[in-house]
Amino acid sequence: AFSIHCLCVCPCPCSYTASMATPQTHLKVAGGLAIIELDYKPLNALHPLVLRSLFENLARAHADASVRAIVVTGAHNNFSPGFDIQQFKNSDGGGGIDDTINDTFCALLEGGPKPTVAAIQGVALGGGCEVAMACNARVCTPGTRFGLPELQLGIIPGFGGTQRLPRLVGLQKSIEMMLTSQLINDKAALKLGLVDAVVPQAQLMEAACKLALEIAEAKRPRNITLFRTDRLESFGEASMILQFAREQAKKKAPGLAHPQLCLDAIETGVAHGGVAGLKKEGECFAAAARLDTHKALVHIFFAQRSTKKVTGVTDTGLKARPMKCVGVLGGGLMGSGIATALALAGYAVLLKEINQQFLDGGLNRVKSNLASRVKKGVMSQKDADATLARVQGDLTYDNFKKCDMVIEAAIEDIPLKQRIFADLEKYCRPDCILSTNTSTIDINLVGAKTSAADRILGAHFFSPAHIMPLLEIVRTERTSAQALLDTLELATKIKKTPVVVGNCTGFAVNRVFFPYTMSACLLVDMGINPYAVDQVIAGKFGMPMGPFRLNDLVGSDIGLHVGKNFLESFPERVYISQLIPLLNQAKRLGEKTGSGFYKYDAKRKTSPDPTVLPIIQEAQKAAGLLKDPKRAPKLTDQQIIEFIFYPVVNEGCRVIAEGIVDKPADLDVATVMSMGFPPTKGGLIFWADLVGAPKIVERLNAMATMFPPSVAGFFKPCDYLVSAAKAGRKLGAGVAPPSKM
Repeated sequence: AFSIHCLCVCPCPCSYTASMATPQTHLKVAGGLAIIELDYKPLNALHPLVLRSLFENLARAHADASVRAIVVTGAHNNFSPGFDIQQFKNSDGGGGIDDTINDTFCALLEGGPKPTVAAIQGVALGGGCEVAMACNARVCTPGTRFGLPELQLGIIPGFGGTQRLPRLVGLQKSIEMMLTSQLINDKAALKLGLVDAVVPQAQLMEAACKLALEIAEAKRPRNITLFRTDRLESFGEASMILQFAREQAKKKAPGLAHPQLCLDAIETGVAHGGVAGLKKEGECFAAAARLDTHKALVHIFFAQRSTKKVTGVTDTGLKARPMKCVGVLGGGLMGSGIATALALAGYAVLLKEINQQFLDGGLNRVKSNLASRVKKGVMSQKDADATLARVQGDLTYDNFKKCDMVIEAAIEDIPLKQRIFADLEKYCRPDCILSTNTSTIDINLVGAKTSAADRILGAHFFSPAHIMPLLEIVRTERTSAQALLDTLELATKIKKTPVVVGNCTGFAVNRVFFPYTMSACLLVDMGINPYAVDQVIAGKFGMPMGPFRLNDLVGSDIGLHVGKNFLESFPERVYISQLIPLLNQAKRLGEKTGSGFYKYDAKRKTSPDPTVLPIIQEAQKAAGLLKDPKRAPKLTDQQIIEFIFYPVVNEGCRVIAEGIVDKPADLDVATVMSMGFPPTKGGLIFWADLVGAPKIVERLNAMATMFPPSVAGFFKPCDYLVSAAKAGRKLGAGVAPPSKM
C-alpha cells in the first residue's frame, strides 16, 4: 500500500492534463495476458488516481490465475509525460505522495508474481519513464523520447529513477540525463539498454505481448532492474564520476541543493545497493520538495502558461483571426531577428527597407541567422532555404495589402515612427494590426497621426528577437481585445511567451529594471568595486551577468539614451550618476568599442580594465558620497544584493499597483524570460514574497537614511509595498482596482 494525500481532480493549465478528463487505467485480460492502459487525456499524466488505479489493476492481474504476464501501455498514442504537475501546485510539496510508493512499485510492477513489459510510444518522461523502467522489459516505437527532467522543477526522480536508470544505461550517462534533464530518442535508448526493442507502431502491442509471454515461459530472462549491477561502472570509477558530477553541479548550479540531493540518492544506491538507494531517494525527494527552489520552479512553470489568459481579452468569447502574412519595417538587428522568427513559424514575411543597400543587409542578416541554426544542427539546409524563401524584400508599400499584421522596427525617432504609421494606415487593410517594436516611446504617441488607435499596439521583442523567448504586447486604453487576441496567437506560433502590459515608460520589464543599473552605479559612487558587484549578482544571486557586464553588452550609449526616459518620467525616484555619461564621453561603450567597464579581446573574452579607474574616480567625486577613498564602506554580499534588487522590487510593486501587468505572476515570467532573473527564485515578485515585504520595507527605509534627501527618494517604499507589509499580505496577491492597461 502507499499513501496519496491529494486526490482532487483539478483542471490543469499545463500540457500534461486537461480539465474534466478522468484519471484512470483500464484492465483487459485475454490469451494469458493482462493489458493495463494508462488513460488520462491528453497525454496520460500520472495523476495520483492514475497511479492508484494502475496498482489496483496490477494487483488484480497478479491475482488472476489465467494471467501469465502483464503489459503496461498508454492510451491516446502516448505512454506518459510524467507525474501530474498540478499536484505539486496543490500540495505543500512532493505532490502529496509519500515514499512508500516505491515499495508498491517493487511489489507490483517490478517484482510481482507475473512479469511486466512496458509498451511505449510518444514520450516516457519523469514518472512515466520510471514506470517503464520498473517493468521487467521495454518495447518502444520509432520517435519515442525518454528522460528524467524532474530537476527542472526543483525536485529529483521519486519513483525509483535514481536507482534504475544507472542500472540500465550506466552511471555516467544516467547522471548526465538527470542533472541536465536530457531527453534521448528511441535509437539512443536501444543502444544504451534502456529499451529491449524498437518496433513499428503497428507492431508495438504484438511485440510487447510476445516478449511478456516469452519471459513468463522462461524463454527470456526476467530482469529485476533494481538488483542489476552489470551496467554499473566499478566502484572506484563510480566514485570518481560522482565526485566530478558534484563539482560540476556546484559550478553550474551554485547554491542549489536539489542536484546534490539527486547525487546523494544515486551514490547511496551505488555504494549500498538498490534497496538502500530507494530509501535514500525517498528522503532526498522529500527534502527537495520542501525547498523554496521547488516552489519557485513550480510557480514559474504555471505562471508561464497563464500569461496567455488576459482579463478582458481571452475571456470575452472572441476567436483569434488566422494570420498568413506579416510585414516588418526595418532590417536591422532587431527587424531581421523578428523576420527570422516569423519565417521559422511559417509566416510569409514582407521585409521593407528605405534603400537597396539596407534591404540587402537585412536579408543577409536573416540568411545568417538561419545559417547559424544549420551549423548548430537545429535545422537542415533544405529547411533553411525554404524558410528564407518565405521572406520577401520590399522598398515600397505596394504589397502591404497582403499583411495581416505589421511590426515596425525602425530607430527610436518619434516623427519617423509617426510618418511610418500614417503610411501604414494608408497602404494596409483596415483590419491589419499595426504594431511598433519600440522599447521606450509611448504607443499613443507613435499612432498619434492615424485614426487606427483600436488596432495599434506595441510588440516589444528582446534582442536577439529570434532567440529571446519573451514578447511584451503593449496595449493602450484604445487597443481592441481582438487585436490583442490575434497578437497573443501570433506570439504562441512564433514560440514566444507573451505578456500583455500597459502603456507607460519602459512598459513592464525595462521600467521595473531601471533601478537595477542606477543602484549599481550608486554602489560604485559609494566606493564599491564594480567587479565585486558583478561577482555577487552573477556568481551568488544567479543572474546571467552583473549590471556592469550587462551595461557593456547593451552599450553605454543605449543605456544613456534609455535612462533619460526614466529621468524625465520618474524624477522623484531616480539616482543620477555621472558614471555612464563619462563612459560615453570617453567612447568606452562596451563590447562594441572593445572597452567599457571591462576590456574585450578579439573573441569577446572579458577581463577587468584598470584604465577605467580614473572615470570611476571622477564619477565618485561628482557624486560626493565617498568622503575618503581609503575608507569606502564594506558591504556584505547580502547587502549588495539588497541594494541592487530591493529598489527593483519596489518599482515592480508600483507596476502591479498601477495595473501595468494583468497579474503579478506575469511580472515574474517577464523578469525571468527577459533579464534572466533566476527561475530557481520564481521571478521577481515571488522571490520578494520569500524574503517578505516587511523586511524589504525595513531595509529600503534604512538605506534611505544613509543618503541626503536628493538620493533618499530612490529608496522610498511605495504604498503597495508598505500596505502589503502592514497587512501581512503577499505582494503576489495583486490588487483589486481595474487595470489601467
